[in-house]
Amino acid sequence: MKKHNFNAGPSILPREVIDQTAKAILDFNGIGLSIMEISHRSKDFQAVMDETVALFKELLEIPEGYSVLFLGGGASLQFCMVPYNLLEKKAAYLNTGVWATKALKEAKLFGKAVEVASSKEANFTYIPKDYVIPADADYFHITTNNTIYGTEIHEDIDSPVTLVADMSSDIFSRPVDVSKYGLIYGGAQKNLAPAGVTFVVVKDEILGKMSRTIPTMLDYRTHIKDGSMFNTPPVVPIYAALQTLKWLKSLGGLKAMQKINIEKAGILYDEIDRSRLFKGTVAVEDRSLMNICFIMNDEYKDLESEFAKFASERGMIGIKGHRLVGGFRASTYNALPKESVIALVNCMKDFEKSH
Repeated sequence: MKKHNFNAGPSILPREVIDQTAKAILDFNGIGLSIMEISHRSKDFQAVMDETVALFKELLEIPEGYSVLFLGGGASLQFCMVPYNLLEKKAAYLNTGVWATKALKEAKLFGKAVEVASSKEANFTYIPKDYVIPADADYFHITTNNTIYGTEIHEDIDSPVTLVADMSSDIFSRPVDVSKYGLIYGGAQKNLAPAGVTFVVVKDEILGKMSRTIPTMLDYRTHIKDGSMFNTPPVVPIYAALQTLKWLKSLGGLKAMQKINIEKAGILYDEIDRSRLFKGTVAVEDRSLMNICFIMNDEYKDLESEFAKFASERGMIGIKGHRLVGGFRASTYNALPKESVIALVNCMKDFEKSH
């Protein structure tokens, strides 16, 4: 039976990316060694790093004056690195979920960090609007997609101060106007690569302005200077990221990917809105294209576990909702084929027919 992988992360990767990475693990570029055992200082891996950075810049259309880094520690370490490198007097945060809350908590360790708006009172079921970004802030931090709650900021906002974004779960799902951002970061285990590498896109001119001393490993300039190789980088995830970027380019880039993602999400949201059994959990205008959350209508709440079992028997993997939300969550990242979304919709329809 075919499995349909809706896991929220680590999540589905394109089959060809898995195949290419598996080949390189056995024999990298025909050199008789695994990519897991070659030196990161070798010409062979330097070529991988150079091509990955170049394709990253090409697909996102990153302007001059920005550096692309591949680091360890996940987005969670970036919650600390961002304020360490950028917070001098005050930082501003938009609180749209668990990860935004954690980022704000870390920033408060380094100085004044204010919450400009939050949707916590409604269990983060919408993206706050009509807030004012303080003009005296060193930077304004947003989380563009909220995997747990299923909300997403769909456009690149205009900020009067340096804009910083955690794009862990929607990077490469749509075109991004990078020039509006000072720094973009994210863990790779959603749309880019296996867990283990973190991407950072940073505008060079915003760095080096802190009065504090920054530890060597936590200073972005360290990694820019050494091309993400100050210490041993996560070699295999970077190689997998390169294969994913090649796959994205072969599909036509980010405009093509956005069109595909809108279509996939639309198929599932249409069924949620049509169904008498299910309903969505967030404001319609803020619905994520990457993480689609839904629950049973109140009168059918007692059928949740039965549907979960039914869906599992039909090959639906990872659709259980996060414990903070409950219900169900289908993560429809770039690599998830439309056929899997259709299979889930058919599963929902068949369950409804029998109830």
